[in-house]
Order: sequence, then structure tokens, then C-alpha cells
Amino acid sequence: MPYAISKGLALALAAAPLFIACGGGKADDPGPINTPQCSGASCGTQGAPGVGAGAAPLCPANADIVANTYLGGAGSGEIVSLNIDAVNMKYTLKWLESPIPLVTGTVNPTRKGTTIVGAVVHPPAGTLPTAEQTRCAFVLTPGGGKAADGSTYTTAAAFNQANPPTIFIGQGVAGGGIPGATLQYNGATLTADGVHAIPGFPQLFPVPNRHFDFYPFIGFASVSTNVADLKGTYNALLYHLVPSNNYATTTTQAQESFDTAGNCTVPVPASNTSCQTTGGAWTANAGGSYFTSAVAPQVQGKRATPTLPLVGALTFPAVANANMVIGKVNGAIVPIVVRTGQVFVPSPLTPLNTNAAQVDDESGIAMLAPNTALQSGAFDGGYVGADSNFKYTAALLQGPVGSFINPSTQSTETGFGMSYAQQLPGLIGVQDQNGGKGALISAGGLYGIFIAGSTVNGGPTSTSVNADTPASPYFGIGALLSK
Repeated sequence: MPYAISKGLALALAAAPLFIACGGGKADDPGPINTPQCSGASCGTQGAPGVGAGAAPLCPANADIVANTYLGGAGSGEIVSLNIDAVNMKYTLKWLESPIPLVTGTVNPTRKGTTIVGAVVHPPAGTLPTAEQTRCAFVLTPGGGKAADGSTYTTAAAFNQANPPTIFIGQGVAGGGIPGATLQYNGATLTADGVHAIPGFPQLFPVPNRHFDFYPFIGFASVSTNVADLKGTYNALLYHLVPSNNYATTTTQAQESFDTAGNCTVPVPASNTSCQTTGGAWTANAGGSYFTSAVAPQVQGKRATPTLPLVGALTFPAVANANMVIGKVNGAIVPIVVRTGQVFVPSPLTPLNTNAAQVDDESGIAMLAPNTALQSGAFDGGYVGADSNFKYTAALLQGPVGSFINPSTQSTETGFGMSYAQQLPGLIGVQDQNGGKGALISAGGLYGIFIAGSTVNGGPTSTSVNADTPASPYFGIGALLSK
């Protein structure tokens, strides 16, 4: 298969399930990249591929899609269950864990425990090249329902018709984007007496206004509820974001080993000295078929205040949980972990009750894959989904090179090289054509990637950024469509 994808294949990829969130971090250096381009016959068959009698369906039959409820994680730090009825064209989505406030301008309550229902529609004609691809793609139009506090919640204000949350259903996997939100918080006011603000003292932990068209998501039709299935040693790629720190993003890679009880230790060799995805042992969550670990590690470190009257500077410890879905796909175990930030500010806030405040809004996602050495070509193929730029994208991996593809224009975007030296087994070094470096892992027909230090695929879409949003790092989790 050539390095550059033809129009037909690029759009075919756009119908497969994939999730790409955001990220960056460390990796071994794969060296300079030579990104070959095809020409003429070497570019392969042109035009949209048909789905004929001999072609395998991209997703279950319409009547069978409703039989699967997809449980997974989002780049927002949320655990989500999603069911789509492709006959009646409806969806039901429930947030089982969430750091995202129900109402812009607040920090809690969050979307946790909220269930919405709404209509699904297929992408407009011409967005995807074949009827089969369109059949398996579903736009989540604005939905509504009851939140855990009894209030009514709707996603109408977050919906962007030009860049809507869209789910691609595959065989055992669903990915794309779930409803986004607009975040903003003026900050906590420190009062002297419970009523009057202390003059000249700034608001604590404000969150700048930022809209997210959607949050990237990946979910599984089949998950394990037995923590013993997690046993093994993994490479992990993590991405975390801190809204109260002007949406600062960071990423890291780590090596972690788990026993049959869900306890984490650091293997040898490893790039980290402590576990990064989990605090305590993983335990079954009573709210669903996933696992929770208390006091999840902070990649970006503790949040702290300026010096406050009477109490001095306050440093807030980690209090947020990590939540994990053990995905089962193509015969492999693929853990997806989200860190679900937690914030509580007493009202009114005074120097006497600041120790009751909790400020740990670092949230994000991680993918884990076994630390088994990967050979060049082992995960070749086409992948597709939504990325940290809040755009839908496709990718082609071929031996030592890879490339992202814009599915709307069919043009090749950022190319990258891959090193299989693997100083740490299963961790592939990545360097893009602009010098950005990162890493890649793969398991069960999924791959995770981050690239830091350069702008990938033109950077974030303008409708999901604010003035300070950086173009880097970039992180993704993708599902294989075609070899």
C-alpha cells in the first residue's frame, strides 16, 4: 500500500471507529524522516471503494446495532456509556463519571449521573463516499434529560453543526466525539467575613472561557469486569489538561505492572519511578462495569494559591479518582484510563474554611498496551477518528512511516517516521516531518500516539480553542479499519 492514500481509501477510513484526544511526552529518537510521495499508478486505485456482496460490513446490521452499549472513556476525563438505535434513529448517553460542570460559570455539580436521549442522523450526503460508510456513522444531535441533581440538562448550547459530535460504529468498537461543553469560571472569592471580599485580592483558580465542539471518545461493546484480566505489564501514554491553569496540557509515558488484585508496581526497566495511571489498587465501581482507583497521580503537580491572609499559601493535594474500562477487542485486553478531576469550594470561602476546599481539576485520558516488542509492519493499516485538534482525521501506518490524512480534502497532512529500536519493549519512537517527537503503542487493532514540539495537521480547529490554546502536544487512540 502506498504512503499517500487515494481519495477513496481516505474516505473509507473515515467510517471506522477511532478516538484521538490530545498529548505529548518522551520517546526514543527515530532520527530524520524521509516521507515518500506516490505518483501515477503507484498511488493505487482511485475513487471511492464500493461495498459489494463480498465485502465485510463495517458495522453490525441496523437492527443489531442497538444490541450493543459501548462503554468507554473520553479525553475530558469522563466515563460514558452510549447506545444507538439505528432503526428508530435515537441514542441514549449516560455520563458515569465526569469533571465537566452542568452549567457554564460553575465548577459543580458535574455531568456525572446525567442521562440524555436524542436523535441521531447520518452525515450529510457527500461527506462519506459509500452508503455502507454513511450507514455506520451517526451524528449525535442535541439531546436532553435529567441530571443527578434533578435539573434538566441539554447539549443544545454546545452543538456546532459545522463540527458536530459524531460516532463511528465498528465491529466491537465505537469512536469519534461525544457532546462537548463550554467551560468558564470566574474563580472563588475569598471573603473576610463570609460576605465582603478581601479588597485587592484576586479570584482563586479562575477558568478561562473555552468551548469544546466535542470530546473525543472510544468505547467497547465488550469489557471485562474481572480485574484479574488486567494482570500484566504495560506501556501507558497519558494526556492531562488543567482548566484552572489556563488549560495547560501535558503528557507522559510510563511502564506499569498489575497483579490479579489490581495493584500497580513499576517494572524494570521503566522510564518512571512511580505508577502514573493509578493511586491505589483498582476496585470494581458499583456504578457500572468499570474500575476506580482513589487519589490518582497528578502529572502536572499540585495546585497552589498565592499567599492568603491569616493562612498563607495553600497547596491542594490530589483528591481525584482514576477510572478504567478494560476493553476487549480482537482477542486483546486494551485498558483505557481517565483521570476525573475534582473541585469543591466552600461557599462562602473564608480564611477559616480554606482547608475544606478541594482543587484538583487535572483531567485526561490514557491508553495502555502490553510491553511486548513490536516488529515493523505488525500494525500496518488505515485508521480514522477524532483528534486533539477537534477534527475528524484518518491515518495510514506503513512500516517505518506514517501519515495523517484530511478526510474532507483527501490531502496528506503531517507525516512521521517510526523507530522500532524499542529501548522499552512495545514503545515505538516517533518523529514527525517538523521535528516533533513522541511515541506510539499498539494492541488489539488499536494504536495510541503522541507528538510534542510541533504543530500536527494544522493545529486545533478554531471553534474549540481560546487565544492561549497551544498547538502542541498531539495525542491519539485509533482503531484499525483496513490493512
